[in-house]
Amino acid sequence: MSLLPLGIFLAEMCVVTLGTLRIIFIARGNKVLAPLLGFFEVLIWLFAISAVMQNLDSAVCFIAFALGFTLGNFLGILIEKKLALGMAIVRIITNRPAQALIDRLRAAQFGVTSLDGHGSTGPVQIVMTVVKRRRLDDVFDLIETHHPNAFYAVDELQSASDGIFPKRKPATIPVLPSALRFLRHVGTRMGATGRGVSAQERAR
Repeated sequence: MSLLPLGIFLAEMCVVTLGTLRIIFIARGNKVLAPLLGFFEVLIWLFAISAVMQNLDSAVCFIAFALGFTLGNFLGILIEKKLALGMAIVRIITNRPAQALIDRLRAAQFGVTSLDGHGSTGPVQIVMTVVKRRRLDDVFDLIETHHPNAFYAVDELQSASDGIFPKRKPATIPVLPSALRFLRHVGTRMGATGRGVSAQERAR
């Protein structure tokens, strides 16, 4: 009985975390991850709700269920932000010349569209770029550096056609080549030692 509330808490936490992610993926039109998460969500939920129903006289189980639900919502949103899946459009509106910002965005391999507009205080320049959500911080840094007082807004996109995006850098693991060289060196030394011992035994 002592471990049952903990199991209910963990199960409900996983259920709500998966449910939060599933809803987000549905909104993004992901046809693979959303059903897959739904399967595991219902499977774990059946365990959690059956355990609660079998222990209706236990207030600890109720509290564990509620705490798991609460933490699951938080974790689901946190994980989704860490994954940063999907695309976003950034609109930058400034009443100052934005050529420097445009050049820096293009130098960073972001596709940029600019046009002239008219705001409440006079002529403005509108700069738009579609980026992957995981690269939003890079765009924000460029805006703060070149146009710290510019107004900008971010909208999430469900889909986007072909465009100009920064090339993804290949993941490198510098430790792996060093480890392989070390293992090769050790193997060579052991092989040489083995051959030396064999030669000594034959001499005897």
